[in-house]
Amino acid sequence: MRNAPTILHLDMDAFYASVEQASKPSLRGKAVIVGGLGPRGVVATASYEARIFGVHSAMPMAQARRLAPNAAYLVPRFSIYRDVSERVMGLLRELSPLVEPLSLDEAFVDLEAGGVAWDAESARLVGVKLRSDIRAATGLAGSVGLAASKMVAKIASEQAKPDGLVLIEPGTERALLGPMSVRVLPGVGPATGDHLRRAGIHTVEEIAEAGEDELVRLLGKAHGHALYAMALAHDERPVVAEREAKSVSVEDTYDVDIHDRVRVGLEVQRLADRCVGRLRKAGLSGRTIVLKVRRYDFSTLTRSETLRGPTDDPAVVREAAARLLEGVDTTGGVRLLGVGVSGLADYTQEDLFAQAAGAAGAAGAVAVAGGAVEEGAGVVGDGSEGEGESGGGAGGEGAAITLDASEAGDGGAEGQAAERRWHAGHDVRHAEYGHGWVQGSGVGRVTVRFETPESGPGRVRTFRVDDPALEVAEPLPLVSGWGEAVVSGVRGEAPPPVVRG
Repeated sequence: MRNAPTILHLDMDAFYASVEQASKPSLRGKAVIVGGLGPRGVVATASYEARIFGVHSAMPMAQARRLAPNAAYLVPRFSIYRDVSERVMGLLRELSPLVEPLSLDEAFVDLEAGGVAWDAESARLVGVKLRSDIRAATGLAGSVGLAASKMVAKIASEQAKPDGLVLIEPGTERALLGPMSVRVLPGVGPATGDHLRRAGIHTVEEIAEAGEDELVRLLGKAHGHALYAMALAHDERPVVAEREAKSVSVEDTYDVDIHDRVRVGLEVQRLADRCVGRLRKAGLSGRTIVLKVRRYDFSTLTRSETLRGPTDDPAVVREAAARLLEGVDTTGGVRLLGVGVSGLADYTQEDLFAQAAGAAGAAGAVAVAGGAVEEGAGVVGDGSEGEGESGGGAGGEGAAITLDASEAGDGGAEGQAAERRWHAGHDVRHAEYGHGWVQGSGVGRVTVRFETPESGPGRVRTFRVDDPALEVAEPLPLVSGWGEAVVSGVRGEAPPPVVRG
């Protein structure tokens, strides 16, 4: 382990919700909840104003609405989140060549490798300046943890929230971790936590006291050894600059279970096309096609097929997904479908389409689907049930490129204009009134608030959903400066940095 706290962990505060507040002047200082708005939607992010009411990430959206009925409920806009994320990651790369992004709003930085920090004081000054630079560039707040290891730096950033900085001096880690719940350690989820609790182990210190042999007996060799080392604050994992994506996938959760086999086939074909689009955008191809089906009883089935070489051909992926679907029993209904590609490469094997059995195979795939595949066929739920923390890898160290159901509403202006579907929070432009965002829609009407990041709170107007003067628009870039006083769950003065140790 290092003898200086030169590993930095940055975690942007309530990232999606904060971006929405920065974009929409009327929402600044108010409760904002971002996520899937369908009956099965979950909360992706809640602003600190919303958290006062008990709303948190991964909570069912229906429960959030009961707790905070007057909050603003918005569908995610991933294009602007990615844009802001790139600004933040650019600032991190100015500090060091070793930047390890974990998600759009979270990353590790090795300050020692960048030559910008060598002891506690220099690391603290870097952290203070970084937070200031992020505020100046985006208007948003981020929390910083500094420590001698990745594990402790991440714990420190959690303690720093919101909008703070916590530095853990080397040598003080065990005293810090000891009274904490075992759940604070990486890899200890609900199941492992319950297993340890039944053995009378509740805190990190009790893990250390139990001893390595006891942990191996309880959890197995690999997990037991790793957990014991972490309880002693031993974490030698380096910051890794380039983390290759292991898979590209898309999935949708449906507001109502799908019982029609033809509809299921159509959805799988549509998801395959979206997955290939995502694959090509990343400049990748893959050789293993994966189908995911969650049934009415919450049982989840995963089927895969490995091709002879990597492909980014939509016909090949559609056919493989259709073949996989043939072996899945969808009787009783389907609540979630997903299509993914793994075994990634940065090239394609041109003769792969031959293994798709040519035109005859493609025709067979269409037969399974029950007809020609059309973009946007069927009604897609705009909620996501997330496998862990919010989809897309947020909150974890997995390297998959994932597009979840929440992102279905971020599919671009062309698809939305064709369907004339207006997602709450998304950008629009009116021929007469200019730029605005959708507050809500229903019964043939859409309500729009006309404002921009640089304006004050704007006026609200209502239109027919098919009004020819109203069209889907791209998000406007954020302006810095509005968020100078955004902190602490309510708006106020930023707390001073905290140094532990």
